[in-house]
Amino acid sequence: MQIVKIKNTTRNTVIGNNIHVADTSFTRVFGLLGKLKLDAGSGLWIRPSSGVHTFGMAITIDVIGLDRQLRVVKLWHNLVPFRVTSVSFKLNSAIELRMGEIAATGTQLGDILSVE
Repeated sequence: MQIVKIKNTTRNTVIGNNIHVADTSFTRVFGLLGKLKLDAGSGLWIRPSSGVHTFGMAITIDVIGLDRQLRVVKLWHNLVPFRVTSVSFKLNSAIELRMGEIAATGTQLGDILSVE
């Protein structure tokens, strides 16, 4: 699985430097299932995605929803296990992160992200 670094260019912060890319049916379906924790800077970039679920997960996560231009269009703080985000056709991808990372990076709606 490919690993990328994702930056918030608007805020000049790093969202994560160990973000796994889930871009196949298999990796998108299984996502973070089985993870008991996420380290700072780690996460999963699901593409394409119009929403995510936490069924079967053991951890609470933050989720950033992005459009095609990597602009933040949705934010979900502290999404607990066995929940579903709203589905939005504005979303093109979603980044699942450790709980609290949205606040820690200062990420806000309208911010532009970049991938390295």
